[in-house]
Amino acid sequence: GRRGGRRRGEEERGGGRRRGGEVGGEERRRGGEKKRGGVEGMIEIENPNRIVQKSKKVTQIEMDEPKTLSRREREELEKQKAKERYMKMHLAGKTDQAKADLARLAIVRKQREDAAKKKEEEKKRAAAGKAAK
Repeated sequence: GRRGGRRRGEEERGGGRRRGGEVGGEERRRGGEKKRGGVEGMIEIENPNRIVQKSKKVTQIEMDEPKTLSRREREELEKQKAKERYMKMHLAGKTDQAKADLARLAIVRKQREDAAKKKEEEKKRAAAGKAAK
């Protein structure tokens, strides 16, 4: 099958030699100053709209101003706080859902108590029945 003699996936891994027999030539060209073509190299233009970013020290970044959150971040924080508030209310038993849960638990507890009493009475009757025979 295949032509070229390279093994499968060799191009993606960067194995083998590149065209022209030069390995790493592109990195050498990029490493230094950018090569400008045409008139661009002869004319120095200062763009007044271009803002040069200055590197800041870590201490400056933290003290500059409080970070303004994006809309998504702000909404996410509000969502988390609302969830925490709801959980506190829920645990205190003040939400509708918590009230419904507590009522359901009370009903289940009552049913279990009644079932336990019936079972106990059945055992007593069975014991009394055996003793009578």
